[in-house]
Amino acid sequence: MEKQKNTFRNSLRWWVYSVGGLILIGAGLSVLGEAIIAKSNGEAWFLVGTLALILVNSGICFIAGAVILRLK
Repeated sequence: MEKQKNTFRNSLRWWVYSVGGLILIGAGLSVLGEAIIAKSNGEAWFLVGTLALILVNSGICFIAGAVILRLK
C-alpha cells in the first residue's frame, strides 16, 4: 500500500512540475515579447525583460525537476 501511495505522490508531483514549468516558460516568453515591444517603442524595458528571464529560467528548472522525478 505504501509503494502505491508513494507512486501516486510522485506522479502528482511530476504532473504539477511539468505543467507548471510549461506555464512558466509560456508566460516568460509572453513577457519577453512585451519587453521587446517596449524597447522598440523607447519605453522602459529592463525590469520587464528581467522578469521574463526569471520566468523562463524558473520554467526550465521546473521541467528539469519533472524529468528527475520521472526517472525515480
